[in-house]
Amino acid sequence: MSVTYLKKAARQSTTDAGETREIVQNILTEIEQGGEDAARKYAEKFDRYDGNIVLTRDEIDAASAQLSQQLKDDIRFAHDNVRRFAEAQKDTIRDFQTEIQPGLILGQKAIPCNAAGCYAPGGRYSHVASALMTVTTAKVAGCGHISVCSPPRPGVGLNPAIVYTADLCGADQILALGGVQGIAAMAFGLFGLPQSDILVGPGNQFVAEAKRLLFGRVGIDMFAGPTDSLILADKTADPEIVAWDLVGQAEHGYNSPVWLVTDDRALAEKVMARVPDLIATLPELNGKNAADAWRDYAEVILCDTREEMAATSDRYAPEHLTVQAQDLDWWLNRLSCYGSLFLGEETTVAFGDKASGTNHVLPTSGAARYTGGLSVHKYMKLVTWQRATREGAKPIAEATARISRLEGMEGHARTADIRLAKYFPDEQFDLTAQEVPA
Repeated sequence: MSVTYLKKAARQSTTDAGETREIVQNILTEIEQGGEDAARKYAEKFDRYDGNIVLTRDEIDAASAQLSQQLKDDIRFAHDNVRRFAEAQKDTIRDFQTEIQPGLILGQKAIPCNAAGCYAPGGRYSHVASALMTVTTAKVAGCGHISVCSPPRPGVGLNPAIVYTADLCGADQILALGGVQGIAAMAFGLFGLPQSDILVGPGNQFVAEAKRLLFGRVGIDMFAGPTDSLILADKTADPEIVAWDLVGQAEHGYNSPVWLVTDDRALAEKVMARVPDLIATLPELNGKNAADAWRDYAEVILCDTREEMAATSDRYAPEHLTVQAQDLDWWLNRLSCYGSLFLGEETTVAFGDKASGTNHVLPTSGAARYTGGLSVHKYMKLVTWQRATREGAKPIAEATARISRLEGMEGHARTADIRLAKYFPDEQFDLTAQEVPA
């Protein structure tokens, strides 16, 4: 196996986790103890905002009125796609029951969380699509209450498109509250919200750390780091499209890795030569982010075979994985570690990010090795139940008593013993544990 780095990352996507953790923990503690007053204080400090926190219906309607009909139509189009895909996902979960043994019936039941808290970033970029992805899936799942927090702009308030989107998708309450204070408000049930059972949505390192610290008290979608993307391309790929797809994802932030894995050196060299020119055409902030990410975190990897390419991709386990190569079915069947997969040049990560219907809240930093992205399933608990006839309980009780005694759990054993004695008073049972050699 031969893998050659034509471009190697100078840095890894890490943050000063210790410092961030201490800052976030202090804020969470202060808000939990100080309640709404503490949350307002941090809104004034970090967002420089002292306006209304919980949006009224009049404020929501006023924000919606600021949008053009074309933008509303585009958001509705995207919402319809996300909703229909989420509904199809939900159809894959079903309640069932099965008779495991005669007289013993076991079952599964899917129950949505009561309250979901959704975070929609609104700082450097205003992520309308994050409201689409998080609120729509929670609504389809059947969550009883859905709250949305997003950071307001100083003296302005929330981005009107985020307000319109959150309302369209089914949010019950929308709060002009960003960062750790927004996460805390949803987790602790401030400003009239119920305490959230699950917190979802992307955010900066402080938002991500707040969710991490609260995990256990509440559920979260995933631990999130900087967004990352990998492209698998062979000689049939268009270098201009490959280059733009890399640049398009690098603009997320200075530490957002993008990777190109190919078996064609000529393609790799064309892409590497083209990327800086494309970055130079972006607006200033976008261009700076993309330039820094390309310089410090991007990699271009040359492999001998497509199998090596696939193995390299699985090792990186990217958040977004694009295939621009021949025989797309082979790649679909072979690849196993990714957050979301984009097959062929006719689709791209931005389609999934904004409007095609799959969710853009996805595992980063290699987490795609063990988990997928946000879906209807994340908001639903798969619980089990059982019932039995007395005859059906008989062999279960016998086995339970003996296994419990083998483990030394006599109280467990006796809960089985008492049922056997009650249901079958005329029968004798050997409920002793067989000695296991030391």
